Parts: sequence; structure tokens; C-alpha cells
Amino acid sequence: MPRFAPHPERRPALVAGASSGIGAATATLLAAAGHPVALGARRVDRCEQIATAIREKGGQAVALPLDVSDSDSVKAYVAAAADAFGDAEIVVSGAGDLSAERVHELDSAAFAAQLQVHLVGAHRLVSQVVPGMVARARGDIVFVSSDVVPSPRPRMGAYVAAKNGIEGMARAMRMELEGSGVRVSVVRPGPTMTGMGTTWDAETTTAVLEDWAAWGLARHPYFLKPEQVAEVIVTVATAPRGVHLTLVEVQPERAVQS
Repeated sequence: MPRFAPHPERRPALVAGASSGIGAATATLLAAAGHPVALGARRVDRCEQIATAIREKGGQAVALPLDVSDSDSVKAYVAAAADAFGDAEIVVSGAGDLSAERVHELDSAAFAAQLQVHLVGAHRLVSQVVPGMVARARGDIVFVSSDVVPSPRPRMGAYVAAKNGIEGMARAMRMELEGSGVRVSVVRPGPTMTGMGTTWDAETTTAVLEDWAAWGLARHPYFLKPEQVAEVIVTVATAPRGVHLTLVEVQPERAVQS
């Protein structure tokens, strides 16, 4: 008898932050692999466009409103997803946006708001689904972190604090859930071409890049594509039972020098 029962072929998935970027690409790849996906974000209209595209290709997907800063919204999202596809087997937590202020110039309420989305929001989500996973003795939680954890960047202090919190929470959860059948993993992307930061004006963008370069944090101009990070997330979440990819960092490869 094997040590671990294999995954079910059909594993309902929740993807928080699925309206664009890494979340949208992850939802699309999970659906292509045969898993029903509940796309959650505040921009539910964008999620519906992605869900429609998934269904047109034969996948199963539903678009649901989700504001991870609101406990009632999280509870409603998880319940609606379960009604649509059954209890979640995979959860990908990646909701959030990025601002560009120095820590000492950032209003405390704005600092707390970023923690509410990136860190507390992630906790709201997992607290709704992990107890059921433990009862079923299987499940995958994948937190989308950032390489700002090992290499902090200036003008991103609240984001840096939140992502450090995510990884600390994930490590504690892995210890608490060891032997439960529930895997908690972190995928840590480097620079990725997503919608984050696209609302900055030219002056802010220039200041950010200059500060990063001054600290050696802009080694080359290449960025990851969301689909490349999504492939790693899906690999982590669908690894065979008995294998636990606890932390995977993904960096863009520099072009070969001629």
C-alpha cells in the first residue's frame, strides 16, 4: 500500500488575485490541466473575461468577487466556489498591489492597508479552507511571495514587510501541518511583467529604478512573463503526493552575451 493516496484527477482550485498577471495565468494553466478554477478578485469583470476564455477552451471556471481585505467577502468567495465545484484542493494566494513610497514618508494607515491585503488577506483565505483540507488529509496552499524577502528594495517598505510576513507565516504553517497531508509552499518570483506598478507616473518610476540600480538591484533589463511564474506555481501545486516543494525562487534569465 502506498504511503500517500494519489491526488484526485479533478482538484478544485481557488486563485486569489486572478484578474490579471500571475493570478490570471495560473488560473488558465490550472484549468488547462483539468482542474476547475474559481477566479477571485475585486475586478470581477476581468475575471469573467478570463473565465469565459477558459470555458471556451473546454475548461471549468467561475468568476467571483473577492476583496481579501474584507472577511465577509472572503467567506462568501470560498462558499460560492465550493457550491460551484466542491471543496478546494488547491489555493493560490497572490492578491495585492504595489505602491512606491519611502517607509518614513508613508502614512501609517496606508502602510497598514498594504499589510491587510498582502498578509492578513492571505490569512483570511487560508483560515477558511485549511481546516477542511486537514479533515480530508490533503490539499495545497501556494503563497506568491517576492524576491524582496532576501533582497529588500527601497521605496517598497510596506510590501517588503508584508512578503516577509507571508513567508514567516508559511514556515510556521508547514511546521503545524506536517503529517496532516496539507502542503504549504512559497513561490518567490523575481522581477515580473505584471500590472503592479503600472499606475506610477514617470517621475515615480524613474526614482524607483534609480534607487534600485544604486543598490545593485537592476542587474539586467529582462523580466519574467506571468505565464512563466504560473508554470512554476502549477508545478508546485500538482507535485506528486510524497513530494513537497517548500520554496521555489524564480528569476528572469539574462540574455546570452555575444
